[in-house]
Amino acid sequence: MSTTESANPPQREKPSKLPPFDAGDPLGIDDLLDPEDLAIRDAVRAWAADRVLPHIAEWYENGELPAIRELARELGSLGALGMSLTGYGCAGATAVQYGLACLELEAADSGIRSLVSVQGSLAMYAIHRFGSEEQKRRWLPGMAAGEIIGCFGLTEPDHGSDPAGMRTYAKRDGDDWILTGRKMWITNGSVAGVAIVWAQTGDDDGGSGIRGFVVPAGSPGFTTPEIRHKWSLRASVTSELVLDGVRLPADAVLPGAAGLRGPLSCLSHARYGIVWGAMGAARASFEAALDYARTREQFGRPIGGFQLTQAKLADMAVELHKGILLAHHLGRRMDAGRLRPEQVSFGKLNNVREAIGICRTSRTILGANGISLEYPVMRHATNLESVLTYEGTVEMHQLVLGKALTGLDAFR
Repeated sequence: MSTTESANPPQREKPSKLPPFDAGDPLGIDDLLDPEDLAIRDAVRAWAADRVLPHIAEWYENGELPAIRELARELGSLGALGMSLTGYGCAGATAVQYGLACLELEAADSGIRSLVSVQGSLAMYAIHRFGSEEQKRRWLPGMAAGEIIGCFGLTEPDHGSDPAGMRTYAKRDGDDWILTGRKMWITNGSVAGVAIVWAQTGDDDGGSGIRGFVVPAGSPGFTTPEIRHKWSLRASVTSELVLDGVRLPADAVLPGAAGLRGPLSCLSHARYGIVWGAMGAARASFEAALDYARTREQFGRPIGGFQLTQAKLADMAVELHKGILLAHHLGRRMDAGRLRPEQVSFGKLNNVREAIGICRTSRTILGANGISLEYPVMRHATNLESVLTYEGTVEMHQLVLGKALTGLDAFR
C-alpha cells in the first residue's frame, strides 16, 4: 500500500441524522426484521389486543378460558397453529416469525401462548415429524385450522424431569395396543380432540422402549379430568389424562419415533417458543412499570424522576432487550438448521429467569397497585412461575449446559 493510500483512507458515508431514541426498541432490533416479519408480528399483536386483553383479567380471576375453541379457530385463521410447519394447511413461517408470534401472545398472557405452543410445537410437531402420511392427513389440517385442539401427554404424577421412568405402558393384544397409565399437568387436555401420549412398550415393540401414540378423544377408557385450584396459568385449560385399558389399532403408533429422542425433540421445539414468549411477559410488565413511573407522583413529582426508579427501569430494559436479541439469534440459527438443543436450554434458562426478575422489579415500581389485576404485572409473574418449571426446570437446563461445557454427565 502506498503512503498516499494510507494517508487518505476511503471515506464512509455518515448518516445525516441519527434516528430518535425509541424507548420501546432502544437497540433498534426492529431493523433485523423484514416487512413480512413485521406484518406477522403486528397482526398477532392486534389480534391479542382485540380478543385477549379486554377479557384476560376476568378469565384469570375466574380461573377459566371460556372461549378456547373460538380462540383456537381464530388463531388458526391467523396461521399461528403449527406456524413453522409446512404443508397440511400449516403456514410454513420462519422460526423467527413463529418466535415473534409467541412473544406477542405471551405479552397478552402465558396461557394463550401455551395453547399455541402445545398445539403446534408439541402435538402437531410430533405428528408432522414422526407420524405416518395417513396420520398427517387425518389430523394436521384440522389442527392447523383450530378445528381440532391437541394435547401432549408426557409428564406423569411421579415422573416429570425423568421421563424415562414413566409408568404409562402399552401392551400388545393381537394387532392392537392397550394403553394404561396417567399423565399430569397437560395443557389443553380436557378440550383436546386428539392426544399424543408417550408410553413404555418394553419387549412388545422389539425393545424400542418408549413410543408415541395418537389417541383420539372419546376412546373408551380415556378420560381427561380438569385440574382446578391453580394459582398460575389460570386462563389456561390444564388436565390429567387417565388411560384405563385404552385399546388402539396398530396404526395409532407414531412410526418415526422410538425411544426418548422423539418426545425430547418435541420439547426442544416448544422450549424455543418459550425463549421468545417469556420476553413478551417481561415486556408487558416493563411497559406497565414505565408508564406508571411517568405518571405516578410522590413527593411532588413523578417517581420516574427519582434515581432509584430510573436505575430499576434501566436494568430491566437491558435484560429485556438482551433477551430479545438472544431469541432472535437462536431463531436465525433454527432457520439455518444450526440450532442445538443445548442452545435452546441456554435461551430458556436465561430468558425465563430474567423475565421473572423483570416482573418482580416492575411490581415494586407499581407498589400496592402491582398486585391488582388492573395491571398485568402480578398475573405475568405468577404465570412465569409455571413457565420456569415446565419444558424443563432451571436445574435440568443448568445440567444440560453443564454437561455441554464440561463433557461430564451430572444427571445421575
